[in-house]
Amino acid sequence: MTMRLASPDDLQTIATLTAAAYRPYTELFGAPPVPVTEDYAPRIDRGEVWLREIGSEAAGLVVIERHADHLMLFSIAVSPAFQGGGHGIAMLRWLEGKAREWAVPEIRLYTNARMERNIALYRAFGFQETGRRPSPYRPGWTLVDMVKEIDAA
Repeated sequence: MTMRLASPDDLQTIATLTAAAYRPYTELFGAPPVPVTEDYAPRIDRGEVWLREIGSEAAGLVVIERHADHLMLFSIAVSPAFQGGGHGIAMLRWLEGKAREWAVPEIRLYTNARMERNIALYRAFGFQETGRRPSPYRPGWTLVDMVKEIDAA
């Protein structure tokens, strides 16, 4: 298993994996969540997309924005073929390691309030809810802001 920066050649893989991973939420919401409609080409160019590979297969991905005082987790997705294998938690652990390596004190994220399973997973991993707000992208949707402080050790 490896984590590697995505390249422009990975664009279709990223779009396909993201759509498949978020499909249950697309069905629940009646519209695709923002990560499904994102244009990943600029994010790849900025070095924000990382792929988790098992052999030559993309098992998952993490999309992170690096800021001076935090990492913003834009998206984390596990391919349906690999779900239930601990890959999401492994990618969160990897992200925590990156936060330490890059010396940022916290990881932030926001998610849809109806993604209860994800919120529970983030809480179990040590994220704390910091607030809820209307989605600026989708009227009627509520976003949950969460943060995890990273110790420097």
